[in-house]
Amino acid sequence: MKKLFKVAAVIAAVFTISCAPQGSTAIAQSGIERVKPSEVGMDEARLVKVDDIINASIEKKEIPGAVLAVVRDGKLAYIKAYGNKSVYPEVVPMTEDVVFDLASCSKVVGTAMSMAHLLENGGYRLTDRVDMYIPGFQPYVDPKTGEKVNIRMVDLLTHSSGLPSYVSPDVVIKAKGAADPDSLMSYIATMKRIYRPTTEFEYSCLNFISLQNVLQNITGKTLAEYAQENIFDVLGMKNTTYMPTNKPEILAKVAPTEKQPDGNCLVGEVHDPLARVMNHGNSGNAGVFSNAEDLAILAAALMNDGNFNGRQVLGKHTVETMTRVPSEVAHLGRSLGWDNYSPYASNNGNLFHPTRTFGHTGYTGTSIIVDPVSKTAVILLAHRVHPADKGSVVRLRALVANVVAGSVVE
Repeated sequence: MKKLFKVAAVIAAVFTISCAPQGSTAIAQSGIERVKPSEVGMDEARLVKVDDIINASIEKKEIPGAVLAVVRDGKLAYIKAYGNKSVYPEVVPMTEDVVFDLASCSKVVGTAMSMAHLLENGGYRLTDRVDMYIPGFQPYVDPKTGEKVNIRMVDLLTHSSGLPSYVSPDVVIKAKGAADPDSLMSYIATMKRIYRPTTEFEYSCLNFISLQNVLQNITGKTLAEYAQENIFDVLGMKNTTYMPTNKPEILAKVAPTEKQPDGNCLVGEVHDPLARVMNHGNSGNAGVFSNAEDLAILAAALMNDGNFNGRQVLGKHTVETMTRVPSEVAHLGRSLGWDNYSPYASNNGNLFHPTRTFGHTGYTGTSIIVDPVSKTAVILLAHRVHPADKGSVVRLRALVANVVAGSVVE
C-alpha cells in the first residue's frame, strides 16, 4: 500500500498539470441555454402532461416535492419545481435550484465519470485485476473445484464482480473495530464472493466503494477531490459537490432527507449509511449533491461526445465506451457504471431506445435518463425519504419518461 501511494503522488502531479480545468472563472459562470420545447422538436402540449403526473404523486404523499429537467439537443427544454423542499419541521416550497442528495446516482455522476476520466488518462485498463490497486483484494474461489478467478476493473463497473449488494456498518464495525474507510475497504477486500465474475448481475454499493479506493490509490487524491477538479468544475456544475456541509452557499439550497432519532432531518449529510458512517461523505456509492440544471449540463455533455459549450470533460470514444454494454455481459444490461437494460432500468420507461438509453436511479428518489439516439435526457429529482423513508417513485419515473419521450415529434 505504501508503494502505491508513492507512485500515486507522481501520477497525481501529472494529472493535476494535464487535466486541470482551464479558464475556471468562465466555467463557473457558464450555464445551459433554456429554450421552448418547440424550438427543439418537442410538443409542449404533450410535455406539460408531466405536471399532472408529478402533482398526483405529491398528492398521494409518495414524494413531498420534485424538480424535473428535460434536455433536448443540448438545450434545457423544460425545468419545473413541484411541491415542497421541506415538510418537516416546517413547510418550505420547492424551487428549481434546490440541491438533492443524489444517493446512488452518485455512482455515475461522481464515480463512473471519474473512472472514465482516469481510464482515458492511462490510469488503468478495464481488464486489470483489482488486486493490482487494492493489495489483498481476494478473487472468487469456486467452491467445487477451488479454482481462483480474479475480479477485474470491468467487473466492478458492470456490477458483475460477485460482491454482495451491501453490508451494514454495524457488521463492519463489529468485525474491524472502527468506523472508518480503511476498515470498510479491508472488510470488502476479504468478504465472501457470491458468484463467479461476469456470470450474474448483483447491483452492489461495494463495487463502487472498491472503485473509489482504486482511484484514490492510483492518484493520491480523494474521490471527492478528483471528481470536483476533473468533472464538476470542468463542466461548470457550480451546485454539485460531495460534503456540502463544507460549502455554505450550496448547503443553503440542500433539501432535507430522513428524520433521525434525535428529531432532526439529515441536511447536507449523505443519507446512505455506508457513505455517511464509514466513509464520512467521501464515498464511491453515494455522497454527491447536485441540482437539476447541473445534471442537465452533464447530460448535454454526454449526448455531445463529452463536450459542453467547448468544455471537453471526456473524449468521444470514452463516452461511447462508458455507455455501451460490454459484449461479455450483454446478458446483464449494464455499461460502465450506467444501467442500460438491466432489471433495474424501469425508470427508462417504454419509449426511449431499448438498448442505447442509459441512466441511473438513487435510493432517495433521484434519477437520470439519457437517450443518445433521440438526444433527449430526463432528470427527475425527488426526496421520497423525507421526512420518513416511506415514499415511492418507481412508477412515477417510468410515467414521466414516457410522457417526455412521447413529446418528441421531430
